[in-house]
Amino acid sequence: MIYFLTHLILSMISAVGFGIIFNAPRKALFHCGVAGMAGWFVYIVMIDSGIDVVQAAFSGAFIVAIIGHIMAKRYRTPIIVFIVAGIIPLVPGGTAYDAMRHVVSNDYSKAIPLAMKAFIIASAIAMGLVFAEVLVQFIMKIIKGLRTRRKNPIS
Repeated sequence: MIYFLTHLILSMISAVGFGIIFNAPRKALFHCGVAGMAGWFVYIVMIDSGIDVVQAAFSGAFIVAIIGHIMAKRYRTPIIVFIVAGIIPLVPGGTAYDAMRHVVSNDYSKAIPLAMKAFIIASAIAMGLVFAEVLVQFIMKIIKGLRTRRKNPIS
């Protein structure tokens, strides 16, 4: 329990911190933290369940994007505010750092797998964001179609 609580608090702090760095509106900082915390929570639960890190990163990013869409609609703020700060906890910075450290020390046999892992995780994060966007657009198109039918019923 303490383990998950610690992860939730630290992921929220990191998302809020990057929200401040990226000049997110003050009123949106808490919501940026919630998006980052939710994405990290999904990620860490999946990792602890034995699911691959790539699938966990995809799912975490997907959740961040869905929450970002909901909050953007609700608070009339651009979605990018929530997504940029929200995905920060998922970014594989430690893996990329280790890869570069091995490159600098000419240990390419260890650097290449780490660099590939960082690249694949980053790609999974991007795909999670894109898939969420496509899903939201699809749902919005259906909702718009239903509203149009209600206004103009076929006789």
